[in-house]
Amino acid sequence: QVQLVESGGDSIQAGGSLRLSCVASGYIYRDDCMAWFRQAPGKEREGIAVIDGAGTTSYSDSVKGRFTISQDNAENTLYLQMNSLKPDDTAMYYCAVRSRCKVIPGVPTLASAFRTWGQGTQVTVSS
Repeated sequence: QVQLVESGGDSIQAGGSLRLSCVASGYIYRDDCMAWFRQAPGKEREGIAVIDGAGTTSYSDSVKGRFTISQDNAENTLYLQMNSLKPDDTAMYYCAVRSRCKVIPGVPTLASAFRTWGQGTQVTVSS
């Protein structure tokens, strides 16, 4: 069973940048997908970025052009580079993994499809 641990969350002013990391213990297979989600208080968990074993990525409209998902397979680590942060980006950020997955750009990333989650890391953006 893969375990995921996120880090890198912080309190930051609008316009700044952060990089989140998610370290996976256990094997990530080539046909797995890894994704970043976020959840603000009182809101549903939102899929914001996903990557598959071929390196295909997809982003939600809310972060497209500002956030970049990447993975280091040798280190079993998933990253989320977040630039031009806005107060609306304030949320708990989670990474997740699912098996036998292929990313189709533009198709929403649904939390219900992912079975393994990290504990989350808090990002707070002030104006």
